[in-house]
Amino acid sequence: MEQAREIGVSRQVLHGLARGLLLSPAEERHLFTLAGKAPPDGGHAEPARGPGSALRRLVEALDPHPAYLVSPTWDLLAWNRAEAGLVGDPAHRPAPGRNLLRHVFLDPAVRTLLADWPGQARALLEQYRAAADRHVGDPEFARLTAELCERSAEFAGWWRTHDVAEFRSARRDFDHPRLGRLSFDYVKLAGVDVPGVTLVSCMPADEATARLLPELSACGTAGP
Repeated sequence: MEQAREIGVSRQVLHGLARGLLLSPAEERHLFTLAGKAPPDGGHAEPARGPGSALRRLVEALDPHPAYLVSPTWDLLAWNRAEAGLVGDPAHRPAPGRNLLRHVFLDPAVRTLLADWPGQARALLEQYRAAADRHVGDPEFARLTAELCERSAEFAGWWRTHDVAEFRSARRDFDHPRLGRLSFDYVKLAGVDVPGVTLVSCMPADEATARLLPELSACGTAGP
């Protein structure tokens, strides 16, 4: 492999080599690259190592622009005051419920908050499906998918279509109960030093929304 010769080695063998050599995640990804295989970002999600204080401070510094961090299985790891003011404070939910998919599909308030709930919810599911397909066999993804299929008729129906989509910067409209219509352009960034953790930030899409950002921030609290 080091000499870039043509070899026919399976992913299972490569995983076995990585375990036998006690390779770090970075070293294992390099091993797969040498073998001409896709890096092992599928299979199982990275262990749930929390984001460092610098990444959390970045989320807080983005306030009054809504921002949050999500894990590989879309659990909310951190959020700022503006995000809590926009979608409701995740700290008011039990820890297992602090998940973006559970929030969108199982919280009745979100159906009126999102101006186009069916379109936005389905787009979110298709992105989740692409992530789940990269982690076939991962028990965390399997449990979350089974729960959502059982508790949400829409999720179960759309899941059976097998549609997938990757994230693209998108505009989302909200009918906020206090501030009225708000429009944001969503941007997603990967945390290089914390594999699987993603930063999502929301930029106001119009002047009316931009003017209301201080009030939006005042509606929420940062956490956890």
